[in-house]
Amino acid sequence: MATKGTVNVQTENIFPLIKKFLYSDHEIFLRELISNAVDATSKLKVLSGSGEVKGEIGDITIEVILDKDAGTLTVRDKGIGMTEDEIQKYINQIAFSGAEEFVKKYEGKEGAEQIIGHFGLGFYSAFMVSEKVQIRTLSHQEGAKAVQWESNGTPEFEITDIDKDFRGTDIVLYIAEDSKEFLEDARIEGILNKYCKFLPVEIKFGTKTSYQADPNGEKDENGNVKQVEVEVDNIINNPEPAWIKSPSDLTDEDYQKFYRELYPMSFDQPLFHIHLNVDYPFNLTGILYFPKLKESMEVQKNKIQLYSNQVFITDSVEEIVPEFLTLLHGVIDSPDIPLNVSRSYLQADGNVKKISSHITKKVADKLAEMFKNDREDFQQKWDDLKVFVEYGMLTEDKFYDKAEKFALFKNTKEEYFTIEEYIEKIKPIQTDKDDKLVILYANHKDAHHQFIEAAEDRGYDVLIFDSPLTPHYLQKLESKLDKVSFARVDSDTIDNLIKTDTELPSLLTDEQKDKLKPIFEEVVSQEKFHLSFENMSEKDAPIVITQPEFMRRMQEQQRLGGGGFMGSMPEMYDLKVNSNHPLIAAILSKKKENRQKMAKQLTDLAMLSQGMLQGEELTKFVKRSVELMK
Repeated sequence: MATKGTVNVQTENIFPLIKKFLYSDHEIFLRELISNAVDATSKLKVLSGSGEVKGEIGDITIEVILDKDAGTLTVRDKGIGMTEDEIQKYINQIAFSGAEEFVKKYEGKEGAEQIIGHFGLGFYSAFMVSEKVQIRTLSHQEGAKAVQWESNGTPEFEITDIDKDFRGTDIVLYIAEDSKEFLEDARIEGILNKYCKFLPVEIKFGTKTSYQADPNGEKDENGNVKQVEVEVDNIINNPEPAWIKSPSDLTDEDYQKFYRELYPMSFDQPLFHIHLNVDYPFNLTGILYFPKLKESMEVQKNKIQLYSNQVFITDSVEEIVPEFLTLLHGVIDSPDIPLNVSRSYLQADGNVKKISSHITKKVADKLAEMFKNDREDFQQKWDDLKVFVEYGMLTEDKFYDKAEKFALFKNTKEEYFTIEEYIEKIKPIQTDKDDKLVILYANHKDAHHQFIEAAEDRGYDVLIFDSPLTPHYLQKLESKLDKVSFARVDSDTIDNLIKTDTELPSLLTDEQKDKLKPIFEEVVSQEKFHLSFENMSEKDAPIVITQPEFMRRMQEQQRLGGGGFMGSMPEMYDLKVNSNHPLIAAILSKKKENRQKMAKQLTDLAMLSQGMLQGEELTKFVKRSVELMK
């Protein structure tokens, strides 16, 4: 006997609207249907555990069955099933009333597909890809009759009695003409791997070829038991991923194995991990891995996978965790985060904010613990960690406050110091006459060797800052540290960077400087170089080219997209002539025609040391050098 009916809705064209607006990505339907199957199976296990379901529950594997000839895709579970009354309640009333509420509220509004979350629409997502849907179900209840619910995408439905041998529910989708892609094995397996990889019930999709020892014990020519091909169930998920287990039950190898499971195409091993496990005031589990960061931070993002009860939601987690933590890899799972929500919802949700704050604290505590327990090992990892720590200190003040205790400075001698340790070390020698501490740094030990050597000859210490965040990071440190400034060693002569009360006298008279000035102005671009005479040591180079710290930092920040100015900063340098170098005074002793040639040679040497001599100018310099040697 068949029961026909109409879902009680006022909106007659509800199914076309569901198809258009329910989800922006139609492939989500399979995640929703399998999630429902998992729920039905989990409920059965609970009822069995409480004694409400008698006897063994048997095989509870969920199956996804593709029948290309019939044009159907079936999701089969062996869970609690439904009676006809339950279909009327859960399918025709609760879920559909949610669908109607959604349509009434968001029909015609831009972005409606992003505002799903609490409408109970999981089952009806099937109509996004189907011209007809059947529910074939048998309840676990004793004496229950198997029934079929069927709808062709209108509010009309039909319920009939059917024969069904086993408890549970089949959702049969007759795939629509415009959705034939969902009848392809590779497409379905791709969706299952994306969304269902760690669901808590085994999911079977067809079979696959595997190899096992010959059951007859037949051996090959080497005396080993032969491996024979066998067809086995293709189970696409791991129902017990590492993050749901207790850390005490896992070894380092288990964590490494799970990392390879998450990122099968990754060849790098993570530095270390953090296992998250919180049950109050919110539920949160997960494992976060610290990768070895590459030069470009952008390509490292979108590596944290967000789950809700082991159902994959997204790998775009900027609203769940602070931006700097998106550089990490791993999994976060929280049932307190709905499956389908808008970004604005996430940003406003109190649980999400608590989760974000907790993860930040957990990460900072882990780093602090590593530093305290094994500083030497922490120092060895620092070059791989520093961009992450710097990023966190730049963007999260709470993280900065904790990280200040373990963030490290490394100098040119490969020695490591905390910020506090380093300030105490250099205070006696690098505090200038204005009582300001000047911290010298270089971006590259070899490129800045000349300037590093000049600084170290005077007993100063030089740090290495070579991360892509250096300009922003130094600015942050200067805003936090009292009476401390950072100066790159090549941003000025060393005596100008750290000014003392004692100044060297000039060996050149003002008259000699006046004669030399136009000679040098002839050999350099006055738009690009600002010429000045400096009283340096005889050991220093005859000419030093520097770029003011402020201007260089602005240019670097601009390249990183954080300069904040209109237009581009001009390329300007200071060309400093060493008044006390004997070669400078010697220029005036040369014949007039040779003065300019010598000035040009010395200027080119300074440019060469800064990597600024290129192309035709470099060719001319080489030829001139050969002539001078003759």
